[in-house]
Amino acid sequence: MTSAASPAPLWQPDPDRIAAARITRFQSWAAERYGAPAQGGYAALHRWSVDELETFWRAVADWFDVRFSAPYERVLADPAMPGAQWFPGATLNYAEHALRTAEDPARTHDAALLHVDETHETTPISWSELRRQVGALAAELRALGVRPGDRVSGYLPNIPQAVTALLATAAVGAVWTSCAPDFGARSVLDRFQQVEPVILFTVDGYRYGGKEHDRTETVAELRSELPTLRAVIHIPLLGTDAPAGALDWSAVTSGDTEPVFEQVPFDHPLWVLYSSGTTGLPKAIVQSQGGILLEHFKQLGLHCDLGPEDRFFWYTSTGWMMWNFLVSGLLTGTTVVLYDGSPGYPDTGAQWRIAERTEATLFGTSAAYVMACRKAEVHPGRDHDLSRIKCVATTGSPLPPDGFRWLHDEVAEDLWIASVSGGTDVCSCFAGAVPTLPVHIGELQAACLGTDLQSWDPQGKPLIGEVGELVVTNPMPSMPIRFWNDPDGSRYRDSYFEMFPGVWRHGDWITITDRGSVIIHGRSDSTLNRQGVRMGSADIYEAVERLPEIKESLVIGLEEPDGGYWMPLFVHLVDGASLDDGLRARIKQTIREELSPRHVPDDIIEVPGVPHTLTGKRIEVPVKRLLQGTALAKAVNPGSVDNLELLRFYEELARTRKAGPTGD
Repeated sequence: MTSAASPAPLWQPDPDRIAAARITRFQSWAAERYGAPAQGGYAALHRWSVDELETFWRAVADWFDVRFSAPYERVLADPAMPGAQWFPGATLNYAEHALRTAEDPARTHDAALLHVDETHETTPISWSELRRQVGALAAELRALGVRPGDRVSGYLPNIPQAVTALLATAAVGAVWTSCAPDFGARSVLDRFQQVEPVILFTVDGYRYGGKEHDRTETVAELRSELPTLRAVIHIPLLGTDAPAGALDWSAVTSGDTEPVFEQVPFDHPLWVLYSSGTTGLPKAIVQSQGGILLEHFKQLGLHCDLGPEDRFFWYTSTGWMMWNFLVSGLLTGTTVVLYDGSPGYPDTGAQWRIAERTEATLFGTSAAYVMACRKAEVHPGRDHDLSRIKCVATTGSPLPPDGFRWLHDEVAEDLWIASVSGGTDVCSCFAGAVPTLPVHIGELQAACLGTDLQSWDPQGKPLIGEVGELVVTNPMPSMPIRFWNDPDGSRYRDSYFEMFPGVWRHGDWITITDRGSVIIHGRSDSTLNRQGVRMGSADIYEAVERLPEIKESLVIGLEEPDGGYWMPLFVHLVDGASLDDGLRARIKQTIREELSPRHVPDDIIEVPGVPHTLTGKRIEVPVKRLLQGTALAKAVNPGSVDNLELLRFYEELARTRKAGPTGD
């Protein structure tokens, strides 16, 4: 159990910072108008936000001046999960709010976006120019026959054109979806084929690690395998002409048309995000215009404390929900920094150089990057002017205690460190940043407003100070409205509500301390998470097992105590095959080219066989637990396994790994 005596915090906001925080002003305002507690700080405000859920979200909509073109009948017509009915009757448009700052004559020439590539030179795009491009492109999309509800896809890196395309799509009331260009064709098609896009925005290639990567053949394959496409729009990142039959980006954004923002119902789909596809095709997660709008206003405007004077930089790609979250920085009038390139080029300290160059006030990155900087003995505070940074936030995996200490020692002592945790499934955080609370080493500051976050044992009993399943017991506006191609909702229910009916079970192991902070212990499922990019094991299996020597494979991602991440690939070979250097090289090449260079395994290990459940599913989570040192009897129910003896190999491997790293 957590000790009642709290350890000294690593960082504590001073009284001036607490008084100036937007969340403090919101609490005072909500106390006057909506009956929120005036005293008791964040803990009291959070309690009120979950006890008075409808009142809280009404207050959020009011505080951020959400423009409802038609009024809502009530805030929450049906609180049941899944299927909560938010703001019925209301109409609005996400893109209208994202571009609202352009209406302010004092801000129209300010930078809405700052684009940075691997040269680390910055290119600003003003609010007026972004609004003009969105207006021009939205008009062209309508001329191409795009209507509300149609899907528009992007095979794009983190560049300004991707933001323009997303906002123009939302302005029309169409549904955005994107993948990063380092995804191979199969990974992209597994996602886009599900939603049948009518438009595809593509690049001819991308730059990463100082090299140009041509994607013209991949784009040609996407075009041939997506029969619903009416138009392809070419962005010449590498300078090539548009391929036959494709439109050029400059042609569709050259107009000067005032943007028209389609007013859509609150629960109208905004975008489709994808799960990692652990047990088959990735889940196509649909989130709503209104739900994302309110959730991101709350998360960015209150928890991240972002406003017009801020610059928001998060290292991400368009294949990760953090890109969508980053774009929503526009909602708060914040300048959004878009970095397109390798996180460690030309050296490990690259992201700190970008933060300095762009004068970022909130810098978001992965825990893995922080730990890589520590290992490489990078000294950001010594070598760069980071005086503008108020907060360094991390996600993708839990930030280890040494990561907190390193940021405190090497960036600034007066640094707000926000380790945050949420999910693609809600495109937001369940727990993380609170500008008015202290930071304790190894802990997320608190559960987020409007989120009744709890840790439960298998019987559904809440736990304090003990490890349990992360659950959310009340609906959030950004929870999926549905999955694509899940007409009866069964896949949605099975994903989150099977273990505890009516309660969201996320798949993380957490501890909630007696002071309300949160410790994340990693996934309780088998998602592979490298450098913030999630991928399912099914993608790896499909690619690797095309090789004739491989009978079957098993891949595991392991969060290690020192903050590292070990991803071994176990291969069961066909009779007569040998795991020599040539086969190892071909396995790595296959994964790098067909899926993602980030998901090349750390070790390739030959095994006598792959264990399965009685229904034939590969056993991943029990193997992960064995490799983490859990005893066999506790890691798996023996009655559920087809060959228990195979699991003893992994148990023995865990023992031998303690003596030294496994050779590849």
